[in-house]
Amino acid sequence: MKDWKQLFSETVRYIDQRGKSARDDAIASFAYDDALAISVGNEDSPPTARLWVHEKTIILGIPDAKLPNVNEGIQWLEEQGYQTVVRNSGGLAVVLDSGVLNLSFILPNAKQTSIHEGYQLMVSFIQDLFQDVTSDIKAFEVTGSYCPGEYDLSIGGRKFAGISQRRVKNGSAVQIYLCVEGSGRERAELVREFYRIGMQGEPNKFEYPVVKPETMASLNELLSMPLTVDDVCNRIYQALEGVSMSITEHSLDTSEQQGFKKRLEQMKDRNIKALGK
Repeated sequence: MKDWKQLFSETVRYIDQRGKSARDDAIASFAYDDALAISVGNEDSPPTARLWVHEKTIILGIPDAKLPNVNEGIQWLEEQGYQTVVRNSGGLAVVLDSGVLNLSFILPNAKQTSIHEGYQLMVSFIQDLFQDVTSDIKAFEVTGSYCPGEYDLSIGGRKFAGISQRRVKNGSAVQIYLCVEGSGRERAELVREFYRIGMQGEPNKFEYPVVKPETMASLNELLSMPLTVDDVCNRIYQALEGVSMSITEHSLDTSEQQGFKKRLEQMKDRNIKALGK
């Protein structure tokens, strides 16, 4: 796969869907990426960047839905004001709120590129995005973080972002959450308690993470600067504008809407089967 500058050097599609907070909108985010991945993979759309933010939502991985006492864990999250959604991409529980920005890169030629290349493209983009304020962004698994993985992004060993990837036919959606504002530690404490309630010491086949809140932080904590989600969105747009011949901003066309509706129903069915709601 080309690096991000080459990939976005011609036309890039930019979709800003921040500001939606209902549970159905959180479910819809994954259906949007699927519909766009099909369109980009078919070369009906240029490579796409989509931004999204959801209020107080816990995105669960499929293994999380199989916790021995998952219903008790979800009930506790709801008491804290959080809704829950099971995603269709890899990974485990992550926290979304108004201080967490999600960015999806929808890329073509998934069948000709490796999953590693998709991850590395996002890593290099984020490193370049903040190169004026830090050169210390590293990619490696941060033990003790929630949703740990090889492509955790951290500064000084404290994680602020995680990446997942979803492939649909010949398109792929590389998705990253960026903890920009607020307390990374408080988000991690929330997930740690969810796992404590969800497991309650019972045996299980899956090895869930032992969350250590001190391993998590937000960018404004790590960089000691008043960075906001809006600031990061502006950086993303400017970065794309700096390498692209043109940026087009339009929502789903008729064909994409049809694909979105189909994928949305699949997401709703997935959540009903996984969580009973």
